[in-house]
Formats: sequence, structure tokens, C-alpha cells
Amino acid sequence: MAEHIGQENKMGVMPERQLLINMSLPMMISMLVQALYNIVDSIFVSRISEEALTAVSLAFPMQTLMIAIAAGTGVGVNALVSRSLGEKNPEKANKVAMNGLFIYLISYLFILTAALTLVRPFYRMQTNATQTAIMEQGVTYLTIVMAMSFGIYAQFIFERLLQSTGRTVLTMVSQTTGAVINLIFDPIMIFGLLGFPKMGIAGAAAATVLGQIVAAIMAFIWNKTKNTDIRLSLKGFKPDGKIIGEIYKIGVPSICMQAIGSIMTAGMNLILMGLSSTGAAVFGVYFKIQSFFFMPVMGLNNGLIPIISYNYGARKKRRILNTMNYAYKIAAFFMLLAILAFELLPAQLLKLFDASDSMLSIGVPALRIIGIHFLAAWFCIITGSFFQAMGKAVYSLYVSICRQLVILLPVAYILSKIGGLSAIWWSLAIAEVMSVVITLICRKKVFANIIDLMPEN
Repeated sequence: MAEHIGQENKMGVMPERQLLINMSLPMMISMLVQALYNIVDSIFVSRISEEALTAVSLAFPMQTLMIAIAAGTGVGVNALVSRSLGEKNPEKANKVAMNGLFIYLISYLFILTAALTLVRPFYRMQTNATQTAIMEQGVTYLTIVMAMSFGIYAQFIFERLLQSTGRTVLTMVSQTTGAVINLIFDPIMIFGLLGFPKMGIAGAAAATVLGQIVAAIMAFIWNKTKNTDIRLSLKGFKPDGKIIGEIYKIGVPSICMQAIGSIMTAGMNLILMGLSSTGAAVFGVYFKIQSFFFMPVMGLNNGLIPIISYNYGARKKRRILNTMNYAYKIAAFFMLLAILAFELLPAQLLKLFDASDSMLSIGVPALRIIGIHFLAAWFCIITGSFFQAMGKAVYSLYVSICRQLVILLPVAYILSKIGGLSAIWWSLAIAEVMSVVITLICRKKVFANIIDLMPEN
């Protein structure tokens, strides 16, 4: 079989279930490996000290913001390239790809500036005078990760170009390779094995950026040698304001949606640090563990968006609906696994991170309460990707704002005052219920204004 089935034969004709699996499975596998890395990375850091684990947990909002810019821009590039190919417009697809590269370069320069100016004030805001160990370790870790983020930005753009043209296996290999390098070099650099100097938390950051750089190089080479649908060339290139505007029309809501997650996490850390630094560590551990279940769903989304975008461009209503229904079922399966893990194995999960008795006493009931929100999360995640692929990413933004800023943070703050640390965790389930309601309203609008008006086929 040829390495790459033509776009029309694949995106527009292949049976939907098979297409979704073919497009998503490589990404789901690579995301699982990435999630495993995230967990193992924190496990190694926890062996340094609980302060180091808390420091890395507090870095999460800034890392989320950094990745939000990269991932959100990638959503715009991915959807627009796929749509252009679906409309039989390869020239525009090439222009989208090159303007995407330009945007990523500018984005990295923004993050580099932030790394040099904002990291220490960011940690000072979240810690007090008695938590200098947490602050200093956090500043070291986050400065390295952000200043060297050219690796992850290059990785994002080149992998999204492979995804948007159906070459998800290559993306899987590059992502998996980067994650494996992270896993190998984490203990080596943290603890000074095999002749390497003992770098502590700086070693965790260095291993992270090393894996990202290697993955970026691999994805770039494959775009140049194996991606025949897109031509990357600087010859005659000029930034195109109209195309950049189209990319951001799709991508900005996604950027904002994920950036809101950064604000939410920072807000939750502030609330938790005011009560217990161990509570903040538990919240950080929760994010690491839940990524093992959410990352495959994110991989599913990465396969889902170009399929729906292509068939939206080709006006194939039935294929859009069938693909969505299959995606709902797969996402619900992973969320069921998450519920079972959080409800039945909370102590075992926390012990992976060298949890103290104090951390277990806080974390076990916390994970069981948090696990409830997985019952509804799958629907909101898949429907949000559907909005993005249909050019209505602003609806995903509405849902995210309401869930994380309008509902979650205020409810968490109120519960912290009423019931203390143990009550805060209920805010996630309350916010998830409200996000389902808002998602249903937005979904109904998209169907009424776009899907229902498309011809049956």
C-alpha cells in the first residue's frame, strides 16, 4: 500500500470509523506516551523533595500559557490547511503553512521575553517569605523551559502540518521519540547518572527541552521529505495579513480557551497556597494524573479536527456527523477509565509521587471528589473540537470562560471560606455540569445555522 492515501480517497471517502481511528490512533498513542512522561517527570521531581514537586506544580499556569499559544495557533493552521485541501486549493494550503511558521517564530520571541522578565515575579506572587526553596527551584525550572521553548514551538508547527495532511503516523513517531528522550534523560540529568553532573530540578527542565528539540528536527525533516501536499520554502515569502487573520480567527479562541486554563490554575494555586502548600501539590498531581486520560482524548481531537474541517469544506454532512458520534464514544470510554482510577485507586496514584501521610490525607478524598467531573468532560471536549473545526471556535471560548472563570474560581473561593480545603474540590464538578449546559446551547446553534442547512449525502 502506498505510504500516503490521497486526500480525497482518505478524508472524503474512507469509512468514517476507520478514518477516525487511522487519523487519531497514532496521535492517541503519542499523547499517551507524552502523558506518561509528564507523570514520570513529576515522580522523579518528587524524589528531590515535596518542595520541588510543589515548585513544578506552580509552574503549570505559565507552561499552560506557553502551550496554549502553540496549540491554539496549531488548531488554526491545522483546520485551515485541511479546509484548503478539501476545497482543492493547494496554493492556499502552502501559504497557510508558511504564515504559520512566521507566527510561531513571533510567538517564541514573546515567550523568550516573558522568561527573562516575568518568571520570578510570577513565583513571588504565589509564595510567601517562608517558601524560598519552592520559589528558587521553580524559577530555575520555569526559566529554562520557557527560554528554550523554540523546540516545542517548532515541534508544534511541523507536527500540525503533518497532521493536517493525514500523516499522523509520522507525528506519532516524532512525539514519541521526544517523550522517550525526556524519560531517558530525566533521571540522568536530575540525579547525575552515567557521568552527567547532578542538576536537580534544572535537569528535569533540560531533559524536557532536549526531547522537544529532537522531535522538532524529526518533524521538520519529514515535512521536507515526505509531505508532498505542502511545500515549505522561504523563496518569495511575505507575511500575508489576510491568511494570518484567518488562522487566528480559528486559533485565537482556542488560545484564549487554554490561556483561561492558565488563569484558572494560577487562581486555584493562590487559593490553595493560602490554606496549604501540600494542597497545591495535590492539585498539581491531579493535573499530571488526569493527563494520562485526557491526553488520548486530545490525540483523538487532533485526528477529529482535520477530518471535520475537510468534510466541511467538501460539504459532506453525513461524514461530519458520523465522525463526531464515533469520537463521542471513544472519549467516553477514556473518561470511564479515569473515573474508575480516581474512585478506586486514589492512594495508589498519590504514592507514585512519594506522597507523605499529610499529602495522602488531603489527596485521597480530593481525587475521589474530582473524579466525578469526568462523567461529563468527554462531551464538552469533543464538542469543543467540533466547534473549532466548523470555524466556530468562539463557542469553545464561551464555554471555557464560563466554566473556569465565571464558575470554577468563584465557587472554589466561596467553598474555601465555607468548608476549607476539603470543600474546594467540589468546584470542579459544579463547573463541569454548567459547562455541559452551555455546550448544549452552542451545539444547537451550530446545527441550526450550519449543519442542518447542508445537503444530505
